[in-house]
Amino acid sequence: MTELPFFVYGTLRPGEYNHDRFLLGRTAAEEPARLSGALLYDGPGYPYAVPGEGLIAGDLVTAAPGEYGALLAALDQVEGGAGYERAERPVVRLRDGEAVRAWVYFATPGTPYGPLIGGGDWRARGGPRTP
Repeated sequence: MTELPFFVYGTLRPGEYNHDRFLLGRTAAEEPARLSGALLYDGPGYPYAVPGEGLIAGDLVTAAPGEYGALLAALDQVEGGAGYERAERPVVRLRDGEAVRAWVYFATPGTPYGPLIGGGDWRARGGPRTP
């Protein structure tokens, strides 16, 4: 199995409330990145990415050596239970502009979500950072 990095755009981003719970000590790198071909919608305390004509701000997270399997299982469990499905997509790493294949969690079809987050950046939407 190819170990792809993860593109995170909501509560798993560095400094957000689920980062330390699921990612702390399990990553080798966390770098700003952008996902094109998707729109970001507000959800019940966390955002949903949906394929569409847009751009989403987030971070590319690379698992630490030996942590990939456990990290993948943990993220699949928490994200799957919250209405997401994992898909492989190209993501642009901002430091060098390189397109990198990564796992992205998208809203499953039929998942109810809230208003569109203009600009595609969950952090810039305003409001509290904790649930």
